[in-house]
Amino acid sequence: MATLKRLVLHCTATPEGREVTSDEIRAWHTNPVSRGGRGWKQVGYTDLIHLDGQVERLVENNEDAKVDPWEVTNGASGYNSTSRHVVYAGGCGKDGKTAKDTRTPAQKKAMETYVKDFHRRFPNVRIVGHNELAAKDCPSFNVQEWLESIGINQ
Repeated sequence: MATLKRLVLHCTATPEGREVTSDEIRAWHTNPVSRGGRGWKQVGYTDLIHLDGQVERLVENNEDAKVDPWEVTNGASGYNSTSRHVVYAGGCGKDGKTAKDTRTPAQKKAMETYVKDFHRRFPNVRIVGHNELAAKDCPSFNVQEWLESIGINQ
């Protein structure tokens, strides 16, 4: 059991306006490579923010400041045992390739509520974008600038 050190924000890297289901994400992550998945034991995210702003729990956790082995998700290699991961559906332009902040107004509101609540409960846990931990475009927006814009100063 490790101490929770960061909340990592992600995008599904899917085209703008395309909804994503939890079953799709599970298949992407846990199906064997031979079936188009990554072959992981666990899905990569704790929660999914849908286009309509609904937040869906993908992996149960006990909502404390520890990461139990059964809570570990595979969102950012090298950081998973001390992180919680949340993803929003989207993150690419309509071409499905170009990184773009495609969060709907409902997703932005849900993400703000989620992050503010998380920060209130765990003020010492750093909130970062996946791109701050790896050479990726994900989550397709500047998390630190966004946090400042919603009044979170870490």
